[in-house]
Amino acid sequence: MHGNVRRSVLGRVKRAGYIIVWYLYDHAPVHIHIYRDGRMVCKWAINLKVAIEGQMSKKLLRIIDQLEIEGCFDELKKQHHN
Repeated sequence: MHGNVRRSVLGRVKRAGYIIVWYLYDHAPVHIHIYRDGRMVCKWAINLKVAIEGQMSKKLLRIIDQLEIEGCFDELKKQHHN
């Protein structure tokens, strides 16, 4: 995080039973949090294409790829370049 800035939700989307959340001023690497049934499934580093916590299924990878195509993570990526 940057100094005393508290992280806040930058984006949230629900797809196929998964809730995908990304935060403003979260720690590096640039990542998203993925939940299912109220439990965290994975933290996914979107630029590195690697799980930094938990595991990704092929189905979930397809969902994340589609969200990237739709531009859902564009603001998150910009925030980490400033």
